[in-house]
Amino acid sequence: MGIKTPWNLCISLFLLVALGLGAGLSRADEVVIRAEEDPPGAYAIGIGDVVEISVWKNPDLTVTVPVRPDGRVSVPLLGDVQAAGMTPLALKQALTNGFKEYLTSPGVSVLIKEINSRKVFVTGEVENPGSYDLQPRTRLMQVIAMAGGLTPYAKGRVVVLRDEDGKDRRLEVKLDSIISGRKPADNLVLAPGDTLVVP
Repeated sequence: MGIKTPWNLCISLFLLVALGLGAGLSRADEVVIRAEEDPPGAYAIGIGDVVEISVWKNPDLTVTVPVRPDGRVSVPLLGDVQAAGMTPLALKQALTNGFKEYLTSPGVSVLIKEINSRKVFVTGEVENPGSYDLQPRTRLMQVIAMAGGLTPYAKGRVVVLRDEDGKDRRLEVKLDSIISGRKPADNLVLAPGDTLVVP
């Protein structure tokens, strides 16, 4: 344990308060908090992901926790800390700053154990309805292929249900307009949480 000056305590408290301000984020892709060392396109932790937080030589502080719907994780000593919307490196730096109030030179690591926040859901007249992991820039036709394609009873259109800023949005797409090349833009880039309904 190191001796803390009032200045160090002020910095630690400021960072902990700043971590709490992001609790209102509902989607990890709205605002991404990055560390300076993050490579372009670094993954942002999302709601439902499972992260492992460990502190070197402090096994009592090591936890594997899911990111709750409020975007936070529960961490020993620090309590509830914002995680959704942060890259693992940014979260590591924030936790390191928080632990400095209690430990001298804490060695913190953050690992993503499970990615559950980037899923889309497919239901209706497809061969294999269910949830599918969403890779960056995945398009509508790719997800239909992942679901095994259409059944013979499909009507040739897809309804995409999406939550945008807390408002429900409904997009209807005719598949033949994509296949024929008349409307290639209808092959939408999907967002985490999208639901595809194939009538």
